[in-house]
Amino acid sequence: MSEHNFERYWQRTSSLMTKMIVLWFIFGLAVHFFAPQLNAIKILGFPLGFYMAAQGSLIAFVVMLFWFGKAQDQIDRDEGVAED
Repeated sequence: MSEHNFERYWQRTSSLMTKMIVLWFIFGLAVHFFAPQLNAIKILGFPLGFYMAAQGSLIAFVVMLFWFGKAQDQIDRDEGVAED
């Protein structure tokens, strides 16, 4: 891999990692920080803050995991460093 390709590869990978960290922060910390305000909203009889802590964040993390894997694989393929 040439220096130019490595720089582009690392830039795209870093951008993806930054997006994932921001999403992790939002679903892992920010949503729970606002739980008292979210508890005013009820879903199936449970406060939204409880639902987000018990189910919503876990679902978001699993979706993020699959999305990251697919996006990183696409970056690897585009830059010619994918594993077969």
